[in-house]
Amino acid sequence: MSDKHESSVITSDKRPATSDQGKHREPKKPREHYKLRTRMIHGSFATGRWDYDHHVVPPQSSSATYRLQSVHRGAEGFEEFGSDVAQRAPIYIYDRLDEPTRGMLEENLAVAEGGEIAVTFATGMAAISAAICSMVSHGDQIVAHRILYGCTFSLLTNWVPHYGVRTDFCDLSKPENILKAATPDCRIVYFETPVNPTMELIDIAGVRRVVDQLNKDRKEEEKIKIVVDNTFATPYCQRPLELGADVVVQSLTKAIGGFGTDMGGVLVGSSRYYQKWMMYRKDFGGVLSPKAAWPILVYGLPTLATRMVNQQKTALHVAEFLLKQPKVASVVYPGLPNFPQLALAKQQMVSYDGKFAPGSLLYFELKGAAGNADDAGVRFVDYIAEHAYTITLAVSLGQIKTLIENPYSMTHAAVPPEEKMKSGLRPGGIRLSLGLEDWHDITADLELGLAVV
Repeated sequence: MSDKHESSVITSDKRPATSDQGKHREPKKPREHYKLRTRMIHGSFATGRWDYDHHVVPPQSSSATYRLQSVHRGAEGFEEFGSDVAQRAPIYIYDRLDEPTRGMLEENLAVAEGGEIAVTFATGMAAISAAICSMVSHGDQIVAHRILYGCTFSLLTNWVPHYGVRTDFCDLSKPENILKAATPDCRIVYFETPVNPTMELIDIAGVRRVVDQLNKDRKEEEKIKIVVDNTFATPYCQRPLELGADVVVQSLTKAIGGFGTDMGGVLVGSSRYYQKWMMYRKDFGGVLSPKAAWPILVYGLPTLATRMVNQQKTALHVAEFLLKQPKVASVVYPGLPNFPQLALAKQQMVSYDGKFAPGSLLYFELKGAAGNADDAGVRFVDYIAEHAYTITLAVSLGQIKTLIENPYSMTHAAVPPEEKMKSGLRPGGIRLSLGLEDWHDITADLELGLAVV
């Protein structure tokens, strides 16, 4: 690595380019004047993280360690690691600390979510673990929504208590419930919206108002932070930071990655968290590899808007089809006119160009013979798994292929049965993540499945 590269300036949206490479490639019109859909494709092409003048596609780093010119440069690199005030590209030393491919992806993810900085991790759960564990200490409390992704629930109930941190669950669809649940030791309010898998929405701005009440007389270090899992919506459909969240967590494995080939997670927020998150990642070790970061940077994020526009259209067609089926008891999709929180959905789930963006996932239940909806749901999914061409029985979501699963027994297996039932998650419930197949083919396969229940 040359001294020229090591001293080049990071050229995110908040840092003007001053390197020679940046001067040549910087557009005449400032990047922030372009639509975000365009910027997710072209990204920070004048990034100081890597001097590549002739590559149309960003290159991929494949080195675990980096050559240094002197001990002094190595010492300087370790001293500056995790600092966001240096106003220049980092001195690369070792992949686990920082490297250019991952850094370019982080610049673009921060722009996509409307945050100041982003830090990526090996998986979505690694990012969730970092968000929580870097912001709480012994004796603290977390308030979380009553239903969460099964692994997040397991983290909060099986592992975080080992460190003297407790979690209290409540119904955050009514933000005022935080006033009853939060103690003076509360440091985090955590939730997903839409909720996995029931598609229930949490009013982010409403939670912000309640948390502001509680924070009013607290010292800065005691203030409650709002952490939102935005995986279901993606930054194309919803940007929680703009609505009052402090931190956004995403699974890059899902819709942002888009193709089901690589795992990853990200935290996005204020620059004040940068050093803490980078240090935590260094010691925790859950770092996103450049080989996993590169497809998300080159294929995933740039195509997110195009994929979501089409997948949302399909989701609405499929939801309307299911709603008309006599064997279907209920369909929950934020884009349907009968969605219970439609007003909130239209207010909160909005694309970059200001259009209603209800996402690509839906949840439905069957009636079943003689009222046995649970059995009907399982038989339906099993039939689809064996016979459908356009629908695949698999966990995960947000891929270009349509995926179906039974959350009760699969992704949410760690949640106690009584809690699942209490929150509307039933054994026969079915989660459908719509892909890019023709919607006529998807509904035809669903129709065949419905014929057997």
